[in-house]
Amino acid sequence: MVSLTSFSQSISSSPYSLYGVGSLYDSDFGPIPSMGSSGIALPSDSFINNLNPASLGFMPLNHFMLDVGGKAIATTYQSGSLTEKRNNFQFSHIAFAFPVTKNSGFSVALRPYSSSTFKISNLILPIADSQETYSLTAAGSGGLNNFDFSYGYRFGKKLTVGASAALLFGNTVDDRTFTVLNSTTTVHKRNDYNGLRAVLGSQYVIDSTFTIGTTFKLPARIKSSKVQSVETTNDGVVTVIESDVASDIDDYYMPLEIGVGISKRFKNVLNLSLDYEKSLWKDTKQSELYGDFVNQDRFALGFSYYNPKKFRKYWDRVKYFAGANFDTGYLEIDGKRVNNASVSIGLNLPIENTFSAFNISYSYGQKGRIANNLIKENYHKISINLSLDGIWFVKRKFE
Repeated sequence: MVSLTSFSQSISSSPYSLYGVGSLYDSDFGPIPSMGSSGIALPSDSFINNLNPASLGFMPLNHFMLDVGGKAIATTYQSGSLTEKRNNFQFSHIAFAFPVTKNSGFSVALRPYSSSTFKISNLILPIADSQETYSLTAAGSGGLNNFDFSYGYRFGKKLTVGASAALLFGNTVDDRTFTVLNSTTTVHKRNDYNGLRAVLGSQYVIDSTFTIGTTFKLPARIKSSKVQSVETTNDGVVTVIESDVASDIDDYYMPLEIGVGISKRFKNVLNLSLDYEKSLWKDTKQSELYGDFVNQDRFALGFSYYNPKKFRKYWDRVKYFAGANFDTGYLEIDGKRVNNASVSIGLNLPIENTFSAFNISYSYGQKGRIANNLIKENYHKISINLSLDGIWFVKRKFE
């Protein structure tokens, strides 16, 4: 299904968003995009860490943080000897976090969870048990949103635990036209989704330079419903088969996802962050007409450099980042995995003398492959996150 003709006219998102509720969206906060999306073991002591709710237990007292961001993506799609380029800008997230006590913190965030935008033009497919073919034209839009609340608590100076409750909601719209000889059938379908998902996390400080973290994203059932209209045109005569008929469809299931990460600091200037995450999509027992869900492995590596002893010049306060990310993908099409790999670099540009900063990162990555009618995506991505920090409820010492 994901063949060359599937992007012959217009695509504003990955053609792989045809599957399920769309392509999963990476909307990381602060400098995390610069670090290969690693950071399960990083504390929320100077920015909001969306990868682990336990990190909120390290929030400094009286500091209220706001994080908002967006992405600019330039993608080249390849299949066989043909290519196509697309550019788009996407909203990434908005989040707010603050300490509740000296040992705990709370955050609320809104971000996209998935994007289902694709366009297929004049795709020729065979009719089962026949020598005849038919033409398919399709377009999709929409996706799911993630609205979550997180809380983290620190026990003493070593252990923090946290939990998140996420509301997943949204809809996808799918318009398809099937043409066989002089007969055309048009199907307009809107699927609505809503459900809750819980995330548990922990972080443990081994010493001042070494921290480990874990996350557990629990399985969840996302309820689904459909409204559909169908009409046919035969020799100019239009016949309405269905008109806005509501019905239930198979629910969408989120898998158990287990993550572990480490953070290690060297000579107080270089920090390494390494994550591994396993997503058990196969256990959801879901499948697509054109592919299957399979278990996913994700590896993320990140580095940051910052020398806190030098403050004489502005550039002495800038933090530098680099990272890499690889995941095996959760889709298998014609026996081939749709994997993804990327590398990234970035800067944290401080604003004034607080934790406020302007984060900018550049990533280059590849998704999919040119084989078995699959599409390979080569993308350049610039992520911009504005992290604002305000010190509230502190009594003035000087008038």
